[in-house]
Amino acid sequence: MNSQGTKMLARFREAQLPGIARLRRLADEGRMPEPRSFPTREGRPGFARALRAAGAPAVIAEYKRASPSRGVINLDLTPADVARMYAENGAGAISVLTEEAHFQGSLQYLSDMAFAGVPLLRKDFLLDPLQVLETAATPASALLLIMRMFEGADDVREMIELAREHSIEAVCEVFDEADLDMARWAGAEIIQVNNRDLDTLATDLAVSRRLCRTRGQGELWISASGLESPQQVAEMGDLGFDAVLVGTFLMSRPDPGAALKELAEVGRSRKAALDAERAARRDVVRSGEGRPER
Repeated sequence: MNSQGTKMLARFREAQLPGIARLRRLADEGRMPEPRSFPTREGRPGFARALRAAGAPAVIAEYKRASPSRGVINLDLTPADVARMYAENGAGAISVLTEEAHFQGSLQYLSDMAFAGVPLLRKDFLLDPLQVLETAATPASALLLIMRMFEGADDVREMIELAREHSIEAVCEVFDEADLDMARWAGAEIIQVNNRDLDTLATDLAVSRRLCRTRGQGELWISASGLESPQQVAEMGDLGFDAVLVGTFLMSRPDPGAALKELAEVGRSRKAALDAERAARRDVVRSGEGRPER
């Protein structure tokens, strides 16, 4: 018997099929949208680079209007409102729900939020390489690939490699060790641990605590779901996570920007302390080099 989580993912997968069929028609007719051009040589804002520069853990703030677990969260704030709030209050990147059927998202929101200059993550239930090409026509710097949506690592690898061809970074989402193995076989460089139990929809940070023990060198790790306090954000940083993704908590606050500022201060403070420590060490080295020999 299929679990509730398996049934839910099947619904998400089914909801993708009409959009994929539309993209296939466009491809057959030679009418797929062209990859987006950028005015500067740098091209798309670097997703991983921005997170590492923000201080660990950086906050990926999410624009999330609704979800299956919470229903309607906030339909009043426009994408532009939220992009401005997030950019002004320390978001290392912005996650944008583009799934329409269950999350009331839209691909258009990526373009609506690009003016803020913060790297954008397209969050959706992507299945087909044509959806990567669709993403390439948007301002997105990264896209989400959920391991449980794919049959095997080869399918994921195809999506990752196609994304790289368009300078889009792939965020590979995992729920357990088997998902993590698949992501690594596929060549993932960015790992997102989802703390949500898909059967009960409850969240438990123990998932991040367990999986982070196997973090590989050079990987960028993100903890997602269930994070609501500076203390939890600090714990994820102590465990070695480079970033946290926070959506429902921010979008359900009266002032998402103020709520984000409090969470982002954790990473900023840790970065400032680390920078000060490094500067002090450099000063010690310089002072030692300037002493005359006896």
